[in-house]
Amino acid sequence: MKIEPGKTCIGFAGLGVMGKSMAGHILDAGYELHVYTRTKSSADELISRGCIWENSVRELAQACEAVITIVGFPDDVKQIYFGKDGLLANMDAGNIVIDMTTSSPELAVRIYDEARNAGIMALDAPVSGGDLGARNATLSIMAGGDEKAFSYALPLFEVMGKNIVFQGGPGAGQHTKMANQIAIAAGMVGVCESIAYAEKAGLDPENVLKSIGSGAAGSWSLNNLGPRMIKKDFEPGFYIKHFIKDMKIAARSSEQMGLYTPGLELALSLYGKLAAKGFENKGTQALFSLFD
Repeated sequence: MKIEPGKTCIGFAGLGVMGKSMAGHILDAGYELHVYTRTKSSADELISRGCIWENSVRELAQACEAVITIVGFPDDVKQIYFGKDGLLANMDAGNIVIDMTTSSPELAVRIYDEARNAGIMALDAPVSGGDLGARNATLSIMAGGDEKAFSYALPLFEVMGKNIVFQGGPGAGQHTKMANQIAIAAGMVGVCESIAYAEKAGLDPENVLKSIGSGAAGSWSLNNLGPRMIKKDFEPGFYIKHFIKDMKIAARSSEQMGLYTPGLELALSLYGKLAAKGFENKGTQALFSLFD
C-alpha cells in the first residue's frame, strides 16, 4: 500500500494562512481531497477547484485514508483527534494521521500511542517557512513517529515542502520545531534592533539589508521579514498569538529539561507586551513596532 495521486483519498483539517496553500498543493498534485474547517467559507476556493467538503471531523475520518491537520492550538488538536467524534475513533485501521500543527511533544506522544492502539499510523510533522513557504511549497517539514509511517507519508510531504527530515520517534518533530522557534525568537529581537539602529543612524534600511542580508548576519527572518518591517507591513504570515503559544510550549519544555533560555524568555516577554497592545492577530514582524 502506498499513497498515490488518483488512488489515495486525503483529508485536510485547518485552512488558515498556511493550511489553505498546503491543501491546494495536494489538490493540484491530483489527489482526491476532502476538507473540514470550522468556517466553511474558508474552503470556498478549494471547493471551487474540486475538493470535497465534509461537515464534521467524523465524516472526514470515515472518508479518507490519510488525514492532515494544521490548526491553531493544542486544545484544537485534542478536539480533532480524541473523543467519539474524533479522528482516532473513526478512521479505519491501517490508515494514517499527520498532525502538522506546532503543538506540544507530550500531545504528539499521546496521539501516537492512542493511534497505535487503534491500528492507525501517526506522525507529528510541524512545519517552518510561514505563508511564503506554504504558498511556494518550500516548507521545512520535521517529522516524528515511526520511520515506516514517515516513508509512507513522504509523497505528501514532497508536495508541500522541500527540506523534509525524519527526526526520530513520536514527539521528535515537535521537539525539533521547538528548537526552531527558540532560534527564531531571539533572532527576531536582533532583526528589529538592527533595522531600528540603521534608521536611527540615518541610513537607508533597505540598502543596509543588501549588505548584511548575504553576510554572517543573514537569516530567513532578516531577509524575508526585514523588508516587511521597513514598510510597516504587519499583516500575518504567521500570527503573533500562535508564536506566543509556540514559545510558551518551548519555555515549558526547556524548564522540564532544566535548560536556561534567556533569549527565549526575553522574546516571549516582548511579544506578550505586543499582544497586550492588541497585536495578537498581526504577523510576527510587528515586533518592530516596539522599536520603531
